[in-house]
Amino acid sequence: MRVGVLGLGEAGALYATGFLENGWSVRGYDPGDVPTPEGVERADSVEGAVADCDLVLGLTGAKVALAVAQEAAPHLGAATVYADMNAGAAALKHRIAGAVSAASKAVFADVSVIGSVPTYRHRTALVTSGPGATVIADYFGALGAPVEDLGGEPGAASARKLLRSVFMKGLGAIITQTVEAGRAAGDELWVREQIAAELAGGESTLQRLYEGTAKHGARRAFEVAAAAELMTDLDLDAELAGAIGHVHRLAARPQGLRDVPWISDALLAAHRDVATANIGDAVDRMGLLDSGIRPVWSGARAIGRALTVWTRAGDNRAIHEALKIAAPGDIIVVNGEADTSRALIGELICERAKARGVVGMVLDGAARDIDVLAEIGFPVWARAVTPAGPYKFGPGQVNVPVAVGGIVCRPGDLVVADSDGVAVVTAEKAESVLAAAREVEADEAGRRARIRAMADGAAGTGGAS
Repeated sequence: MRVGVLGLGEAGALYATGFLENGWSVRGYDPGDVPTPEGVERADSVEGAVADCDLVLGLTGAKVALAVAQEAAPHLGAATVYADMNAGAAALKHRIAGAVSAASKAVFADVSVIGSVPTYRHRTALVTSGPGATVIADYFGALGAPVEDLGGEPGAASARKLLRSVFMKGLGAIITQTVEAGRAAGDELWVREQIAAELAGGESTLQRLYEGTAKHGARRAFEVAAAAELMTDLDLDAELAGAIGHVHRLAARPQGLRDVPWISDALLAAHRDVATANIGDAVDRMGLLDSGIRPVWSGARAIGRALTVWTRAGDNRAIHEALKIAAPGDIIVVNGEADTSRALIGELICERAKARGVVGMVLDGAARDIDVLAEIGFPVWARAVTPAGPYKFGPGQVNVPVAVGGIVCRPGDLVVADSDGVAVVTAEKAESVLAAAREVEADEAGRRARIRAMADGAAGTGGAS
């Protein structure tokens, strides 16, 4: 029996090793610089990992799960079971199942992991649904994992997982916030003792939840966002789930950036129809990138939190590194040293970025595949367009202040981009600049109304004479 593992991160590596120990042949793929478990055959592509497999495990993270399934599907055998084990919304599971069935005769299974994989490894309890659920119960049951087969449609297992996530990720968020509050107050040890006394497993459980929140914060924030959608679908208030996701997003940021003001989703939404020109007027024409950085397709617009990248001219390895930590609502801002000889991004990296919830990219450098970018609706602003592809050797840095288009952009800054260009507003001033831009907008609307009224009056006078 052969299993293909897509994603060799912590969970993927543990499952790969578990199947090896139980006599399976294991082939894995991961585009990241992660170690290959001993005994696992490392494939150099998704196609290479899934070919001739009886079982394929999708463990890439929900943000890219659909894109990976679409890439894998044409290469799946008729007897293959494609098990998506990422924590995501039921609607996402339906889309993945559709992608698999549209391009293959493989069988899809929605699989949710219920427990700690680092603790229980391949024996961690599972819940499964969809056409391949019974086969999953057989395969994983033989490995010693308790498996609950819900039958039914894809998404049923995922919904069960998300209900649990509100509590488990909420517990991790509460522990993280309380420990950090204790540290700030100079009472961390006492706070830890109080929490540990209430937990089964005491200090070890506390530390596992605390470290896990920081280590997997970006992925878990995406998971909690799906849980919030479920709460809304159930006509329940999702405000708590939103706060839990916020704590996880903060925990995922580098230690030195956790004090940077956070631009909320509500504040991003409030900028949705604000023109960059009005922002520029509101800040005395400061904070606007030079006009050499333009949208690569007509009508592009994006508003997001800056995830910054500084890379060597013509090299995009650091952009790939940024994608590993990208979260919904991020806009990737790249100092490409104004080089236009090689494109830093194209359709494939933008598909991955979009799948992770990235809202766009701003490049002091070049892009390519612009017709496809317009087709998929992924907004990009760049200094030039060229068909020449990038190098992928580095060096580069992520989440550092960068110089782009003649201004400095810091991690977490507000970026608003439209047909006119790109505006950057420091996170601390995002609310006040919004108010000022609204005033500019109202003033201009009043001026236009007066001009039209005068024009209408002149036309009326001319007609009467």
